[in-house]
Amino acid sequence: MLSCIVLSDSHGRIKNVEKLKPLFEENGMVIHLGDGSSDLRLFAREDPEKCIVLKGNCDFSYGMDEYVLEAEGVRVLCCHGHKYGVKTGLSRLVARAKELGCTVALYGHTHRAFNETVDGVLCVNPGAAGDFVKPSYCYLALHGGKATAVIVEF
Repeated sequence: MLSCIVLSDSHGRIKNVEKLKPLFEENGMVIHLGDGSSDLRLFAREDPEKCIVLKGNCDFSYGMDEYVLEAEGVRVLCCHGHKYGVKTGLSRLVARAKELGCTVALYGHTHRAFNETVDGVLCVNPGAAGDFVKPSYCYLALHGGKATAVIVEF
């Protein structure tokens, strides 16, 4: 089983990201979906094998545009989501996931947590780790060809 902590949209609120550091250490992977990608830079230096960092529309130099994680028989599209118009719907994101053979699509950008299957693709937005009122992240478990996602407020 691969357990992952997925966060997005921390927007420089390092204190919120630091609260999650014990979870980063306990889990197999940490995924930052952009807009504050540099907030994970220190942990990524300490343990680069555990980190996947994506670039959002507010990030200018650090992170990848898109990444496909393949683990435990599951293919996961990781992106910020702005290039797929996720604020107006998930059809383009779902189409891209299917094009890449992914059954899971992780995205951010909207600052709204979301965890539902759309046209056969599990679409997960962890919400905004940088939110002042209700910051959240996602715990994602991959095992035996299946994915389970839980949104957690902190």
